[in-house]
Amino acid sequence: MDVQELVTWLQERSALSLLNREILEAIASRLEHRRVEAQNMIVTEAKSPEGLYILRSGHLEAESDQLRSYGLLPGSVINLQELLLNKPVRQTLVTLSECELWLIKTEAFNQLVSQYPEISQAFSQQLVEEVEALSSQLVYEQERLLILQPYLVPKARRGIVGRSRYAVRLRSQIKQAAKNRQSVLVFGEPGLEKDNIAALIHFGSSERRKPLIKLDCSTLQTSGSELLGRVGGKPGLIEALGEGTLIFNNVHDLPPELLPVIVNLVRTKTYSPVSRPGEPAAPTKTCEAQIIIVSEKAISELNSIVDNLIKVPPLRVRKADLEDWVKYYISLICRSKGIEKARVTPEALRRLQAYDFPNNLRELRNLVERAIIQLQGGLEITEEIIWPSQTKKKQFRLNLLNTYPGLRHFLRSPWWPDRINYGFTLTAFALIIGVLFFGPQTRSENFALNLFWAWWWPIVLIGFPFLGRVWCAVCPFMIYGEVTQKLSLWLFPRKLKRWPREIAEDWGGWFLFGLFALILLWEELWDLTNTAYLSACLLLLITAGAMIFSALFERRFWCRYLCPIGGMNGMFAKLSMTELRAQQGTCSAECTTYQCYKGGPEKGEGMATNGCPLYSHPAQLEDNRDCVLCMTCLKACPHRSVEFNLRPPGIELWTTHVSRSYEVALLFLMLGAVFLHHLPELQTQLNLPWNLLQPQPHLWISVAALSLPVFIPLLAHLFIQGIRQVFPNFKSCSFVELAYGYLPLVLAGNLAHYLRLGLSEGGRILPVALATFGLDGEGLPVLVAHPAVIGFLQGTVLIFGEITAIILTQKIARQSFKFLLPQHLAIGILTVCLWQVIVGY
Repeated sequence: MDVQELVTWLQERSALSLLNREILEAIASRLEHRRVEAQNMIVTEAKSPEGLYILRSGHLEAESDQLRSYGLLPGSVINLQELLLNKPVRQTLVTLSECELWLIKTEAFNQLVSQYPEISQAFSQQLVEEVEALSSQLVYEQERLLILQPYLVPKARRGIVGRSRYAVRLRSQIKQAAKNRQSVLVFGEPGLEKDNIAALIHFGSSERRKPLIKLDCSTLQTSGSELLGRVGGKPGLIEALGEGTLIFNNVHDLPPELLPVIVNLVRTKTYSPVSRPGEPAAPTKTCEAQIIIVSEKAISELNSIVDNLIKVPPLRVRKADLEDWVKYYISLICRSKGIEKARVTPEALRRLQAYDFPNNLRELRNLVERAIIQLQGGLEITEEIIWPSQTKKKQFRLNLLNTYPGLRHFLRSPWWPDRINYGFTLTAFALIIGVLFFGPQTRSENFALNLFWAWWWPIVLIGFPFLGRVWCAVCPFMIYGEVTQKLSLWLFPRKLKRWPREIAEDWGGWFLFGLFALILLWEELWDLTNTAYLSACLLLLITAGAMIFSALFERRFWCRYLCPIGGMNGMFAKLSMTELRAQQGTCSAECTTYQCYKGGPEKGEGMATNGCPLYSHPAQLEDNRDCVLCMTCLKACPHRSVEFNLRPPGIELWTTHVSRSYEVALLFLMLGAVFLHHLPELQTQLNLPWNLLQPQPHLWISVAALSLPVFIPLLAHLFIQGIRQVFPNFKSCSFVELAYGYLPLVLAGNLAHYLRLGLSEGGRILPVALATFGLDGEGLPVLVAHPAVIGFLQGTVLIFGEITAIILTQKIARQSFKFLLPQHLAIGILTVCLWQVIVGY
């Protein structure tokens, strides 16, 4: 390149274009060409300049301890100010690529400045203009800082704590949102530090050096002037922020008048400053800031227009992170107080994991801080020190396994229920069936028949309010089903069928209802209560169902869905004062194998099991219907999560209960069964000309006895619906929901019926046992209650059932007593009817 071409290049491409052509020709004639490889220093900070450099091609970067790094492109003039002012170099220049430069050494440049004073004059004027521009910029920055100062966020408080899948996903969402400058909506429950997540998005982005401000929407004026600015007045926060990041915190508290403004700001990135009344509308301005919206709930107007949507999971679903959070807060609080770091015990952690934390991280920190204060110099946070308030699911519960350690030991031992089942029940049931078939055929002479009707029924009915479905844990039907299952797999190795759950849920209940109705009719028409071989046939029929379905399906399909006795047990078990549950927090935080549900090998404290026979997870149980108290889950759990609780009787019926129509049908079938068992008494009291010796009339009368009692509750519900029409504010439950209010009365009616057998015939078991084998038991003790005592106890049971039925109805409906008066009257009428047929006076 000759001198003329070089002059033209300097005029077009460099800052020396301020000089006239004569001076440029003098400069061009003195330029030396240099080529420098990448990653070499051209000039060094704080040293005297070697000369004036002009970058022809390549890329340089300026580095300095006081100034930010910046790049230099072709045409840049280097060391000009230093040479004119006779000062050392202000920054180090490093080649980022191969560079071509021109150089005028310091002596030659000083000669040119002496020869041409215009050089100093031109660039001195440029320096003055730059100083004025910098001064103006400094004033603007000071004013801007004054506006932003109350809202500035200097740093994020903390990163995302935890290792759960929720924490991993949250980190990924933050990283994704930080990649660009698009809008973000962060929403979730209170106390989740959503504003900190917004800060993490900003400080994780490439614009982290730009300012970040947080604006509390609940404090904004309805005009929005502090955000948007005023025409001809003070600039607003958006203008002052420039290219920074703006967090709208608590946008759900935003004044309704400003929501359209925010929606438009997010959608178009434009806004208009506030103008005074009567003035023309202000021109539209562009928002250069990234917008992050923080809310406690998703906002429909914003959901569809934001580019990134982040839902922060509540702490109750992130129980796996709870230990990390507790340890973090302990470190933070102990360091701030200048005390030695404490540790939390596993029992205390399990107690925290059983709690749902409605106020999330805010509440957890308060709990940890309170516990550390209570330590008073100790170093171990125990479950007695850290005590969250109980959730509704845990209120009024007492874990009997903790209160009585011996009970835990027994229930986890081989005795319950395996040794009882295979060491006693398996053989005893076979003997009872044999005695029923081959022994005497009446209750007065067959002890097996006496055991079944005078002992088993009263004991099972009395046991429901105390231990729920505990009978199912030692039930011989399913023991033989399990034996069949094991033998069939040994003889014919195969994979058993999975449960047809959808069909079973829809129709299984109606199957057992129909089977139970047929059994009741069979019992009445064929006098099963006093015919031993027919009672044996009944027991074998139910056992056969268990064996057939156990050979086809895995685990206890018959027991859960089809067994008529199991259906009755599950229904009455809802009234129990005990329950088996698990700590949901501990299960979700610590359990990864689900051994209680699926089964598995021994793990820690957990024993090797085949999993729950009913496919129920104890942490998900809301109803005693699906738990037979076999304690498989208690044995399998390695985390001590399973609880056997004492609770208010029947509490699930007005808290977590799900109503089922087939169960209500079974309930009223059991009510009708009481009247069915007392057809002679009904015939006498009503003076009806029934001929119960004829099979066909007996059948129709039996069907009527089973069916007609339900019409009293139905009529009562019609009256309740009529009250609803008169009082619109009265919210009535459906018939299926309210029908469970009759459950205590139905249980009381059945118990009162079987009390007569139990108290009048059960005590004769010893002489009857000898009579079974043809022996004389006349001298053996007999315990028989007086008829007046039996009547008193029957009446007491019925009255107690009536009172509890009324209380339960009130609990289920949650309405005023007067609105439910028709159902209460129906309960009273049914109680009187039951009294008449059972007690008789």
